[in-house]
Amino acid sequence: MGTGYTTIMYGAESVEDALGDIAACRYDGVEISLEKIRANDPETVDRWLEEYDLECYLAMSEWIETENAVRRVIDDMPVAADLGAEFVGILPPQRARHDSDTVEDWLTRISDAALEAGLRPLVHHHGATSVEQPDEIRRYLDAVDGLELLFDTAHYYPYGDDFPDGDVTDGIERFADDIGYVHLKDVDPVKDFAANRDALSDADFHLDNVINYFRSFTDLGEGILDFESIFEALSDAGYEGHYTIEIENQTERPLVHAKRNYDYWAAVRDA
Repeated sequence: MGTGYTTIMYGAESVEDALGDIAACRYDGVEISLEKIRANDPETVDRWLEEYDLECYLAMSEWIETENAVRRVIDDMPVAADLGAEFVGILPPQRARHDSDTVEDWLTRISDAALEAGLRPLVHHHGATSVEQPDEIRRYLDAVDGLELLFDTAHYYPYGDDFPDGDVTDGIERFADDIGYVHLKDVDPVKDFAANRDALSDADFHLDNVINYFRSFTDLGEGILDFESIFEALSDAGYEGHYTIEIENQTERPLVHAKRNYDYWAAVRDA
């Protein structure tokens, strides 16, 4: 079990800076997108990982919005495997853009390619996508052989049984046998959060709905999620995998946020 951090708040040109910051904050591993790996050359990224003594936990796909995107992700499976990643994350297409058969086909082909490369494929359930709500998560996990779940605390929150309270443990209990990897982030809901959620679920991607929904995601401890209960529920479910912190909205002082979130999670984990 390790604690990781994503490079999501760093541009492709700043990946080495990201790895330096993450290592300085005492994280064990890192999650990097396949696009950023390609932009920096896989051999260079591999050298940086070794230099900063970080494990590549997961390589994240681009959004699989087109057939060409699916093919690019499939072609990148050997790259992720060569970096020593255990997992590949799959980002689903935007809501209502493709029928369920197409989404299932794309997830199946990427999963098959990942397994062939020695990787564990994970679907990242995500607001405003085709894999958003619990029944949708269940549908694709059951349909695609070998596919596991990347459980994201903030993205599950809007659709859990206990919404709007900050308890997402029903999702952990429901998908206990499917969770292969965990994203940690908090939620500080805006006033009309539920209305924005419903609009996105209806594929109404008005700018206000998108901004208000995703800007509600925040640093650990700055929102309403109960991370002590999350850790307890995952431990009780027998989860022994990595916990990766994914902070999306803190573009200023990324090193400060990396350290602050590491310290918060360490206190929860070690209590």
